[in-house]
Amino acid sequence: MSEIKHSNDEKYNVYMGMGGKKLIHREPWSNPDAETYLTGIDYYEHPRLCRQKLHELYPMIVDGIEIPETDAPIPKPKLGKDISSNSEQHTVRWGDSETGTFLHGTFFKTPEDVFNFSPLEHADFSKWRGSVVENYDFSDEETIYQRYRAKLPEEWGDKAPEGSAAGDIGFYNTMFMWPLLTFGWELFLECCLDDRFERIMNEFAEINRRVFRAFARLPINFVTCHDDIVMTRGPVCSPQWMNKYIFPRYEEYWSILKSARKEVIFMADGCMDAYADNVFACGARGIISEPYTDYKAIARKHKDCFIAGEGDNRILDRNDPAEIRAMVESMVETGKISRGYMMSIGNHIPWNVSPEGIKHYLDLSAEIGYR
Repeated sequence: MSEIKHSNDEKYNVYMGMGGKKLIHREPWSNPDAETYLTGIDYYEHPRLCRQKLHELYPMIVDGIEIPETDAPIPKPKLGKDISSNSEQHTVRWGDSETGTFLHGTFFKTPEDVFNFSPLEHADFSKWRGSVVENYDFSDEETIYQRYRAKLPEEWGDKAPEGSAAGDIGFYNTMFMWPLLTFGWELFLECCLDDRFERIMNEFAEINRRVFRAFARLPINFVTCHDDIVMTRGPVCSPQWMNKYIFPRYEEYWSILKSARKEVIFMADGCMDAYADNVFACGARGIISEPYTDYKAIARKHKDCFIAGEGDNRILDRNDPAEIRAMVESMVETGKISRGYMMSIGNHIPWNVSPEGIKHYLDLSAEIGYR
């Protein structure tokens, strides 16, 4: 992508820091009741028609709300707000369905279990029941490549359409998530400072080396790399630990992608202020995060970088028109700083957020959301 040209795909333009006058949206969305409220079409009875109407009403939403292939009715979810189980095996409602369980690290009971584990010897994670999210076979690069290639149009051949954001691949365990999900929070934090942990991280790094080599061969223009390296109050691990185990891997993997003319979008929950510069220095084109992050500071420092996630669902849920207006006006201000800015509710629009508040947000965005 050495020669960056404007495209008919506005999502591509914003990714590349060339956004037009109208601010577009990336909305992480799982609120069927709001869709019914906004469109007047029952989402569960007519999911395709409902989504088509939603896109007609709010065409600036270019990402996060896909239109189903069929209009077959969807059963209403059984779960609600009352979660009675304290077990990690419980699930909670997520949009029109429910989450998986929150079981991570179930195969490990002690630090010695962790230090005796070899990620490379167990590189087929397909039997891990989703506990590591990326529960697939990572035994070799070709297996990885074929699994992802099957998801992309055959007619693209070896190259994605030029100037298109279609077909971008996402990977959840860019590096930090591997030990966190494999061992669980407690054992990860108990073991991560031990010298014996270095071998384990090196083996996870080799697994991901296969992943990113496979991605470099795919007909895609963008890869979204997820790692929750921060929480709402900032970093999980120290800069020293990150500079040893994480950031050098980012730089290596993303250089593999960039040499194949692909761009990286980094995604992390929490407050990215402390590590945003590191992520850009490693080669990312942009950052998707949550409203705890200072997006204006990032936009001023990294000219026309891609950023999204400044909006706050707590403001939507309070449904105070004045507060929602102040938030939208602030988001528009950031959009004027960076041509890579995309409006987005960074901490998600889950099923229990006020439909009225969502409508205020979208209607006001449609009205004043311009650079």
